[in-house]
Amino acid sequence: MPDERTERSGSASGLATRYALALTSAQLLTVAEVAAVVISLSTQSVGEASALLTKANLIILIGLVVASLVATAAVAYWSITPSLRWFVAGLEPNAVQRRHAINLVRRETVMLVTTWAISGAAFIVVNAHSGVSAIALLVFGVLFGATSSVSTSLLFSQRIYRPIVAAANVDFTGRTTSPGVVPRLVLMWLVNSALPSISVAVLIVCHANGWFIPTTASLVVPVAVMTFVSVLLGLRALILVSRSISDPINDVVDAMAEVERGELGRTVDVYEQSEIGRLQHGFNRMVTGLAERDRLRELFGRHVGLDVARLAVEAGETPTSEVRDVAILFIDLADSTQLATNRTPQQVADVLNAFFGIVVAAVDDRGGLINKFQGDAALAVFGAPIQTDDAATAALETARALSADLAMLPSVDFGIGVSAGPVFAGNIGAENRYEYTVIGDPVNEAARLADAAKTMQERTAASGAAVARADPRERHRWMAHDSVVLRGRAEATEISVPRRENGGHD
Repeated sequence: MPDERTERSGSASGLATRYALALTSAQLLTVAEVAAVVISLSTQSVGEASALLTKANLIILIGLVVASLVATAAVAYWSITPSLRWFVAGLEPNAVQRRHAINLVRRETVMLVTTWAISGAAFIVVNAHSGVSAIALLVFGVLFGATSSVSTSLLFSQRIYRPIVAAANVDFTGRTTSPGVVPRLVLMWLVNSALPSISVAVLIVCHANGWFIPTTASLVVPVAVMTFVSVLLGLRALILVSRSISDPINDVVDAMAEVERGELGRTVDVYEQSEIGRLQHGFNRMVTGLAERDRLRELFGRHVGLDVARLAVEAGETPTSEVRDVAILFIDLADSTQLATNRTPQQVADVLNAFFGIVVAAVDDRGGLINKFQGDAALAVFGAPIQTDDAATAALETARALSADLAMLPSVDFGIGVSAGPVFAGNIGAENRYEYTVIGDPVNEAARLADAAKTMQERTAASGAAVARADPRERHRWMAHDSVVLRGRAEATEISVPRRENGGHD
């Protein structure tokens, strides 16, 4: 069984062979078309041009064609192989390899034009004695063949070289080294419409005046052949240009649809060195920006709460500062000093993370906002920044759920306090650095209730104001416990605790 290196080498060899075959096929097709045009014109003329139709020229032509095809295949294989080595292996190309891959199409064009120029020049030298008209016909054939082979080879090979150019083009910076949309369309019209039409017009003028072609000769065959070849070449060029425009645009459209569905990791290959390449690269930069914005929004949400982050992104600013009726839940660990004494710092962090993980999940499930963490305590707000009509109910439900869930956490004691009432909810701080927070008596009351709850069996205490604001079903789950003047307060607070028969948890 071949090892991985052999398989990769075989894959690179296979791609290089396909590329070489694509170019030689384009050359062979173009040779056939040029031969058809030249022979049809030669048979309708006398003297100089007709002298090209000899057995010796046929042998020379066959030799030149075979040599050019062999040279094309060899140079094509040699040209693409260095890029395939790193491409097939999935490696990152260095600067030289990147430049070599990006210039692959340019080398392909130069190679094909050079092949036609050398072969044509050799055939013209052999037939230099044939006269001006024969030389002009051969020059026309070489020019026609060079332009046709370039467009045809690009059509045949673009599916092979595009992924390689895209892999080398990761750091595309807007280089315009290939014709844009308008130049391509103009070039296609010039080569495949204007020049064939001009050639036919020149042929008719020469026939009418007896130049090179006798007036008695028939132009039916030459015109028919030139028109047919022009149609075939035009079709190939049209497909080539349309693909070079539609393929990248379709890639962008498909990628946009995936991004719209939330797949922000979707990018497109950049294999163009024109304004189309700038479009591809611009789309990738846009997706990168969206992903970065999404990541920042997620990080922002972790610090200020998802609701605050969402409102900030949608409104372009943080939520409006105002006095609002909310419910406050304050939860605090008991004997946290003792916890740090008996454990390593990492063990203390693990206990706190497990503790706060349960707290955050319970608050999030009921639409609350963890406004801040204070060492071993947490402050949750219900009813801000997203206003709700049942903030007290949600806070009391959360308190009962936490009381049951945290009781199963080993080596952790706690106190939960719930209060409700009007508070200031908004931004506190400087213009360039502020914090969304809540300020008011319910916040202080919830903290004092949490301290008091640490000495209660239920470990959970709620103010009478919070219970009074809850719906009847939730109020029924709480019972009056005592009326106490909490530390730092002048008036007594009516304290309620969860009913024991409910287990403190739905």
